[in-house]
Amino acid sequence: MTRNLVASLAALAAFTAGSAMASAGDRTMAPAGAEAYIIAPADGATVSSPVTIVFGLRGMGVAPAGTEKAKTGHHHLIVDAPLPDMDEAVPADDNHRHFGGGQTETAIELAPGEHTIQLLLGDLNHIPHDPAVISNKITIMVK
Repeated sequence: MTRNLVASLAALAAFTAGSAMASAGDRTMAPAGAEAYIIAPADGATVSSPVTIVFGLRGMGVAPAGTEKAKTGHHHLIVDAPLPDMDEAVPADDNHRHFGGGQTETAIELAPGEHTIQLLLGDLNHIPHDPAVISNKITIMVK
């Protein structure tokens, strides 16, 4: 029973430490000059659905969510929405798509019409870095 208590306390301590890292205002530092960008499609492109989006990153590496490694993060794709609060974990919904597996490309279904897309890098807890590593917002037309 003592072994289970020790294991439970260790798990609680790890959870508490992880929760503390995810709290508001506690952002992971990004190296100077780090930049996220969208390789494809190009801004102003007319595309068909599903839309293939290729993510780019300079000055940092990509690592799966939950991986604690300096100068890394994982991508979030912001679709038809403003950037989220930089002091909170990125929401997970149709407008805020998570790529916590370390993916650098996706194909998404979008309805015909004009759409905006933007990348936001998140740390191991899905919280944007400080300073935030954000791509330019681009506009595409889905036919």
